Amino acid sequence: MPVATSRLEFRLADEAKDRLALAAELVSEPVSEFVRHAAEDRAEQVLRDQRETVVPAAFFDELLAALDEPAVPNDRLARAAERARALVQRR
Repeated sequence: MPVATSRLEFRLADEAKDRLALAAELVSEPVSEFVRHAAEDRAEQVLRDQRETVVPAAFFDELLAALDEPAVPNDRLARAAERARALVQRR
């Protein structure tokens, strides 16, 4: 576990501080540890949510089915491939 060397301070309402202290007491943690863990957990959740894309199951099933279908090039794609063959020099 990394050594804690940075400090973070913030103000909050007395009621919020009392709630945090009570919750920390219920899990036998110092308030600072309780708040730090809660903040780190929330940060991880937010960062994880930014890396994941959630789609409905039906959409995902349709996507997988479409990917399983053989590719069928259209006219524009076929012309682009011909141009690429003419332009690209292989060594």
